[in-house]
Amino acid sequence: MPRQKPQTPRHVAIIMDGNGRWAKQRGLPRREGHRAGAESVREAIEACTELGVEFLTLYAFSSENWKRPKNEVRALMVLLERFLKEKSGELQEKNVRLQAIGRLHDLPEGPLGQLHETIEATSQNTGLTLVLALSYGGREEIIDGVKSILRHVGEGHLDPAMIDTEMFGKHLYTRYYPDPDLLIRTSGEMRVSNFLLWQISYAEMYITHKLWPDFRKEDFREAVADFGGRSRRFGAL
Repeated sequence: MPRQKPQTPRHVAIIMDGNGRWAKQRGLPRREGHRAGAESVREAIEACTELGVEFLTLYAFSSENWKRPKNEVRALMVLLERFLKEKSGELQEKNVRLQAIGRLHDLPEGPLGQLHETIEATSQNTGLTLVLALSYGGREEIIDGVKSILRHVGEGHLDPAMIDTEMFGKHLYTRYYPDPDLLIRTSGEMRVSNFLLWQISYAEMYITHKLWPDFRKEDFREAVADFGGRSRRFGAL
């Protein structure tokens, strides 16, 4: 029998971990690690475009990250606003559509305004959909989904007997996107860190010891190639 063509994941999600350690190894402030990580974002976007990946979700800022020192949070918000402003033209050029998930109302006015502006500017693009998870937590998303369902039931728009996994998914932040096929985590940590807890039920996981600022296009290709060699059964034989 001829070998099947390696499978390309439709949706890749990445836990971008290791920016702080990367900076510490070089005797630099943590913000420099976050700044260096922005280049890895660019390379991941390029790799997705070249490989035909349709959706890329990046864990950019978790709901727990608000507990970090105020100066680091402030630096991250400045970096986010600058990244969105500087990369807007590049996203347009590459036909990338920007989206975001999470409790976005928690973001400061500057980054939130720029986020909405870039989302609007790229809304008609038809290539890769880049989803930034900002002020995001998987448990919080599930709680918000439950509240949404309860509200619809209370308003008489939803019969509780109709609630199943498919219906529940329509009340999550990610209702417009397919579930991730491949979850990549950098820095070698073996946990999912409250990221897309509902959606990654059957995602293939790829763990690399590389820190996020060192993760480049060839590393992304290696993860996708590894995915292509796996057998996905979704609980069946």
